[in-house]
Amino acid sequence: MNFHGIENEKVIFQDEGTILIECLVPAESDFFDGHFPEFKLLPAVGQFAIVTRFAQKYFGAGEFVPSVKRMKFSSPVLPGSCVRLELHFDRKKESVSFALTNAKDENTVYSSGLFCVALK
Repeated sequence: MNFHGIENEKVIFQDEGTILIECLVPAESDFFDGHFPEFKLLPAVGQFAIVTRFAQKYFGAGEFVPSVKRMKFSSPVLPGSCVRLELHFDRKKESVSFALTNAKDENTVYSSGLFCVALK
């Protein structure tokens, strides 16, 4: 399944409540279409779509996000970026915390946050 050009993620680490994934956000991804034609970057909604997609895939979260507790967008994700996504799932609180960073430089944080999930 093609998800906006983002596929073939590589799982670096996984246990019951945590997963660490690396994937490429290709320049051809339709996430970049029309978002600042002169300076393309992955919009916040695209970053959150990636996060929730992997929360659904690996933790069984539903498509609906009941609430966002906190969200911070710190650096732009440029076309062709290799990203690392760390997700922590708290089943009791039905929440997921995340950090999306540069896979080659963990000091470059693209976004982070905490959101509630509706379980399937």
